[in-house]
Amino acid sequence: MCPALEALMQADGTPYSGKGVMLEPFVHQVGGHSCVLRFGEQTICKPLIPREHQFYRNLPPEMRKFTPQYNGVVSVSFEEDEEGNLCLIAYPLHSESVDYENKDPSADCQEPKSRMLKWSNKKQSPLLQENENYSKDRARNSRKEDKIMSYNREEVQQQQAEVLYFSLEKGNVVPQIKHNPWSLKCHQQQLQRMKENAKHRNQYKFILLENLTFCYSVPCVLDLKMGTRQHGDDASEEKKANQIRKCQQSTSASIGVRLCGMQVYQSDSGQLMFMNKYHGRKLTLAGFKEALYQFFHNGRRLRHELLSPVLRRLREMKDALEACESYRFYSSSLLIIYDGDPPRTPSRPRHRGGEEGDEDEPSDEEEEEEEGAFGFPRSSSTSTAGGLSGGSSSRSSHGAGEASSPEVDVRMIDFAHTTCRHYGEDSVVHEGQDSGFIFGLQNLITIISELEDHSTD
Repeated sequence: MCPALEALMQADGTPYSGKGVMLEPFVHQVGGHSCVLRFGEQTICKPLIPREHQFYRNLPPEMRKFTPQYNGVVSVSFEEDEEGNLCLIAYPLHSESVDYENKDPSADCQEPKSRMLKWSNKKQSPLLQENENYSKDRARNSRKEDKIMSYNREEVQQQQAEVLYFSLEKGNVVPQIKHNPWSLKCHQQQLQRMKENAKHRNQYKFILLENLTFCYSVPCVLDLKMGTRQHGDDASEEKKANQIRKCQQSTSASIGVRLCGMQVYQSDSGQLMFMNKYHGRKLTLAGFKEALYQFFHNGRRLRHELLSPVLRRLREMKDALEACESYRFYSSSLLIIYDGDPPRTPSRPRHRGGEEGDEDEPSDEEEEEEEGAFGFPRSSSTSTAGGLSGGSSSRSSHGAGEASSPEVDVRMIDFAHTTCRHYGEDSVVHEGQDSGFIFGLQNLITIISELEDHSTD
């Protein structure tokens, strides 16, 4: 295999014995429609989209700290083992200029497919398991097809719900997230598409990116669709009209940001709450504020210590974007990530698996939230984005106090519709800043600042 990929896998702790890398659903994907897969502990992969690939390969220096690290390209094949289990296998891409559409996926495989690991036996989610009442004597071909959509009726109903709760079990380690309804939905759709095209195409290019959730025991992830416009310059009239309608009917038009997905750990109940994009589109400004409150609330109290670091990152990102001439980040998202089960003291190092134990519980007085449906102050603005401005200045600065701050991450992702004047093939060249994205960032800063002010009252 290529030395670069081998070095990446060694650093990632990914086993490789010459037979490719088994890809699994990335359980922390909470939004988007592209399938994100787990390549290793520190690396994920997703289908290569030329425009997004171009962005990562020509990333402006000022944007690097606000995007996932790009780690190259792999070839992914859709395969079945002797038992009919459907697998996605990553292989080294020896040359990015080679046409891999009709290449035999076993060419780089030094061992027969029958010896490959089966992803269905590795960390398999209950949402992917076959119905126990499934008849074992059905024909082999029917069994293969049913492995794609092996949900029972109750699980299908759960997939269709917009807000879901899953209980996480605690043992000798911190709670582990082993399934996510949105990531599994995207994974099933990817398998289905590749299965349908298997006769015509058996390899696909995927890009490798940094796994932003790697350092967190129980990642809480918020996916926010940014900007007042979502369609790219090359969108069809139908696509353009559809995207404009979604923006007008959601908070995208009014404040330049809408909820696209969320998972948050509630330590009081040991449950993980998921919200999907369909719920996010329905939120009013007040509902969006309440959803942000929920994201920073652990079921016992508002995690107010997270707000200042998040605000600092958002302000730094805003400054960087204001320096980006000609860029437009249409349909890009913002990820906010923190640990839902952090170490009890900053000075106490903890394994990635962690140790069992809850945070120190606050007093009843600290738990009480009096104003608003979720504790957000009722006096906060309910007007459209035009009425949101400013935002309090950060009460923390870089320096001694930062070392003890909780670890949070704020990154931009999804650049399939990004454009700038350096993309020579684009027919439309924009001037100045991406005012729609910056508008959304400023309103997000204002809302979180209001939440921070309220939490210190």
